[in-house]
Amino acid sequence: MNGSLTNFLAIVIGSGIGLFIKRGIPERYKETVMQSLGIAVGIIGLKMALSSENMILVILSIAIGAVCGECLKIQQALDHFGAALTHRLGDRYGDVGRGFVTATLVFCIGAMAIVGSIQEGINGDSSILYAKSMLDGIIAIVFAAAMGIGVAFAAIPVLFYQGMITICASVSGEAISQSAITELTAVGGILIIGISLNMLELKLIRVANLLPSIPIVILFVMMDLI
Repeated sequence: MNGSLTNFLAIVIGSGIGLFIKRGIPERYKETVMQSLGIAVGIIGLKMALSSENMILVILSIAIGAVCGECLKIQQALDHFGAALTHRLGDRYGDVGRGFVTATLVFCIGAMAIVGSIQEGINGDSSILYAKSMLDGIIAIVFAAAMGIGVAFAAIPVLFYQGMITICASVSGEAISQSAITELTAVGGILIIGISLNMLELKLIRVANLLPSIPIVILFVMMDLI
C-alpha cells in the first residue's frame, strides 16, 4: 500500500501548503479561484465523459448507480461527516464539510485511483498511484487555499478507498480490461461534471450517490451485457 500511503501524505502536505497560502488571500480572490476551478473541473469531466465507446452502457450504469446510491444514502453520510467536522473545528475554519466532500470526490473518482490500486495489488507496481499523488498534491494546494482545512481530511477516505482496492486485487489477482477502463473513465467524467456544477453553485447534485455507477459499469463490461 505504498502508493496509497504516498497519496495520503501528498494530500495532507499539499493541503498544509494551501492553508498557509490561504491566509494572505482576500475573500473575493478565493471566490474567483473557486469559480475558475469549477470551470476547469467541468472541462476535464467533459473530456473524460466523451471518451466512452458505449454511451448506452454508461447511461445505464449512471441510472442504476444513482438508485443504489440513493438507497445507501452515501451523500448523506459524507455530508453528515463533513458537518460534524465543521461543528467540531468551529467557524474559524469555514465550511470544513464542503472542502472535505468536494476533495474526497475529486480524489476518489477516476481511473487512476482504481487502476493504480489494482496494479499495486497485483504486481506491486505503484507507479500510477505515485503519479496520482503528485497531481493530488497540487490539486490539494489549490483546493485548500480556496476551501480550507476540509481538503486535508479527504486524505483519510482516499487511503481507505485505494487501500481496500489494493488488498482486494492482491487477494483476487484480477486485472481490469482496457474497455472497462475506458467506460470507467467516461462514468467518472460525468460524476466530475456534477462536482463542477456543485462548485459553481449552479445546481446541487448528490454526486456521492452516483459512486455505485463505477463498479456497476466495470461489472457490465466484464459481463459483456451491452
